Parts: sequence; C-alpha cells; structure tokens
Amino acid sequence: MNHYTELLYYIKYLAEQDSYLKTVTKDADDSIDLDKGNIFPMLNIDIVSGSFTNGQTVKFNVTLACLDIRDVNKEINTDKFWKQDNEVDNHNETLGALNRIWTSMYRDFESNDITASENPPLTKITYSGVNLLDGWELTFDVELPNTTLSLCP
Repeated sequence: MNHYTELLYYIKYLAEQDSYLKTVTKDADDSIDLDKGNIFPMLNIDIVSGSFTNGQTVKFNVTLACLDIRDVNKEINTDKFWKQDNEVDNHNETLGALNRIWTSMYRDFESNDITASENPPLTKITYSGVNLLDGWELTFDVELPNTTLSLCP
C-alpha cells in the first residue's frame, strides 16, 4: 500500500509538466517560503490528513498552494486601483496553473476509479511570507481504492 507516495508522485509529475511552474515542493504551509533555493513560481503539495474509510478506500485531504513573488515597484504609486506591482498578474497566473493541474487530475481520477471533491475551495493568498508571495491555495479530498494503485500517465 503506497497510496501516499503515488499521490505525491502523480501531483509532482503534473506540476513539472506545467511550463509556468519552476519549483515543486512538499512542505507544511509554515515552511513553504524558507528554502532560499526555491525558484518562483512554485507549487507546494501538502497532504494534510488522511483516513481509512470502509476498508475499500483510503481518503486524503490535499492542499496545493501555487505562489509567485510580488514585484514591488519603488516608484510613487500613481494608480490606486492597480497599484504598481504584479499582484493581479500573480493571482491570474497561479490560478491558471492550479486550474490546469486540477482539470488533469479530475479527468485522470475518474479513469482510475478515484473520487475527488466536486467543487474544491480556493483561498486567495496575498503578500504572504518573507518573499511577499501571492497566489492561490486549492484544498480537496481524494478517495483512492485500497488496492494496488497506479497513476502513471
């Protein structure tokens, strides 16, 4: 039974296929921004919790955080709405990357007899951490068959 590892490998594979993302990590939320070797934009995978259901499946709660660094312009702010930074661009691009990954996963899950949350929530992240990160966090549950698992693309 290697459900945890296979799920990590699978999500990592999808993230590495996305041309927008430069780094894929697997950390808890409080340590995402601590590695100086991270190249942004990045995706962080966190399998938060799990449970055994009816003996037939294993259920995991997964959080994917897609983040990029805020580029703050030191010039005088002349636009009160857009400001003079890339916050809106960061939120658009990170949302797009999560959408591509979620769409691929959801499609593949169905063909592998895996169920997932129908409408997973997104949480906006703004100006977070030491690097002033912007992005989105996607949280969902997956339920995997409790048999030999293969998510190979």
